[in-house]
Amino acid sequence: MIVRINNDGTCDIQTPNGSQQRPVSELTVITDPEKAMSAIEVNGDLIHITEAEVDALTVAGAVDGRQNLKATDSGSVI
Repeated sequence: MIVRINNDGTCDIQTPNGSQQRPVSELTVITDPEKAMSAIEVNGDLIHITEAEVDALTVAGAVDGRQNLKATDSGSVI
């Protein structure tokens, strides 16, 4: 979870190991294929984030490395 994007180009991220501060420019938003959710990786932890957080991070300078996923199950509604 992104707690705050700071004016100095960093952001505060809540991780399982406590709060971390990272430069936004060093973050890449990815797709977690198991959960079909957007996420960032911080110190080996996958932090799932909302699409609103993705928008805020990419506007602030993070890389958008997400991939569109599609279902391969014939019973899928997608």
